[in-house]
Amino acid sequence: MDEQHVQIICLLSITINFNAMKKVFLLLLVVFPLTQIWAQENKEDRNFRIPLIGETAPSFSAQSTNGLVNFPDDYGRSWKILFAHPQDFTPVCSSELLELAHSQQEFDKLGVKLVVLSADPLSTHKDWKAALEEVNYKERGKVKIKFPLVDDENLAVSKKYGMIHAASNSTRDVRGVYVVDPNNVVQAIYFYPNQVGRSTEELLRAVTALQTASKNNVMTPADWKAGNDVMVPFLPTPGNKKAVAATDDTYSLSWFMTYKKLAK
Repeated sequence: MDEQHVQIICLLSITINFNAMKKVFLLLLVVFPLTQIWAQENKEDRNFRIPLIGETAPSFSAQSTNGLVNFPDDYGRSWKILFAHPQDFTPVCSSELLELAHSQQEFDKLGVKLVVLSADPLSTHKDWKAALEEVNYKERGKVKIKFPLVDDENLAVSKKYGMIHAASNSTRDVRGVYVVDPNNVVQAIYFYPNQVGRSTEELLRAVTALQTASKNNVMTPADWKAGNDVMVPFLPTPGNKKAVAATDDTYSLSWFMTYKKLAK
């Protein structure tokens, strides 16, 4: 092979390599931005937030021990409570479910529908429910669990309700309680850690207070219980230190604290 042929072959090789590199470069120009967009979208998807008081409760559909649940639509104009758990068969959560089960009649009297959520699959929910119904809790006898235990193994509901940290899929903090009014608006939220059981008595008190406040356009003071005096709404403004006008059923402890007696 003479020198001229060698030069031609080298030029062809360089041209082929250049064209190949050009294709790779163009491909990278397309792929790299797409990966950045995908990464950004994934990052945004991790921005889970708790629905705040006054916001509409996020809706969801999921299977439960009572069949398909469409929350909150299935429960119409009732008050609703979504009570979440990180895992089935945990001791604290088991005690909470038994307390709720023994208080079902009290919630029924208030027109409250209970929905329990757990991050385990439906099959485990069924086993847990069956085991709980065999427990003689606090010597009160065995009890049937009538409310649904919702399957949230994929964490879809937990994410909608802001119970999953952005940095992980840990279910440790799936311990929220959401009280939702007849208009499907969140009226109360609270979270407890795994090692501290939630109070069914406080939940009943809070719902009773919310219903009383809504029905009578009043407020309830600290540690209020049904039958106690309520408070007249008052919004302080600069320079205004005039108490609410007294009536036969009201009395004031100060210009900013007026109580009212509700009809029995």
